[in-house]
Amino acid sequence: MIKLRKSHERGHANHGWLDSYHTFSFSSYYDPNHMNFRSLRVINEDWINPSSGFGTHGHKDMEIITYVLEGSLEHKDSIGNGSIIQPGEVQRMSAGTGIYHSEYNPSTSEKVHLLQIWILPEQQDLEPSYEQKSFPISQKPNHLHLVAARGGKDGAVTVHQDMSLYAGVIPEGEQISYELNPQRYAWLQVAKGAIELNGVVLNTSDAAAVSEEKMLEIKATQEAEILLFDLA
Repeated sequence: MIKLRKSHERGHANHGWLDSYHTFSFSSYYDPNHMNFRSLRVINEDWINPSSGFGTHGHKDMEIITYVLEGSLEHKDSIGNGSIIQPGEVQRMSAGTGIYHSEYNPSTSEKVHLLQIWILPEQQDLEPSYEQKSFPISQKPNHLHLVAARGGKDGAVTVHQDMSLYAGVIPEGEQISYELNPQRYAWLQVAKGAIELNGVVLNTSDAAAVSEEKMLEIKATQEAEILLFDLA
């Protein structure tokens, strides 16, 4: 079964400096039919204006993944990390018992476009931790790159949950297959471009919740960048 989550159906908040679309209930956007999908709790698609950002704020008991599509994002946190996140890099922050951080667009001229993803952890009160890695997503197209996984499998960033996150760029007309094991679920997010998922059409910023499917056939009708979550 494939259930579409069309981009125009998401929650939306425009704060001037921040334009944000919410796949699941978040902040002032509440939809009891879209609270989460399995352990996937938040996917926010954000555009942050130049020289703007989120001031220091706190999180607790959440796995937070940041995936930059365009521009760059400056990160600072209360456990001593400071970095710039760019396209092709994945940042993971485990909030655990509590962490404070800020996110800022260091450019004076360009917006930053990103996806912020929250995963419910399998255990509460973990020690806060941080990780950032680069992946050759655009340099090696038509391939699903494992970018986040429990235990840091195959060089992915470590997520404290039974899930795997893949990212890939699919050239127009090309196709990727992914086998979904029994009792597993998938969420497919189209970051850019357009695809057909088992014949179902998804455009930029559309997503699909997948259950009771054995094989996923993902064909790019336009060059596409996708995120694929394999979830318990």
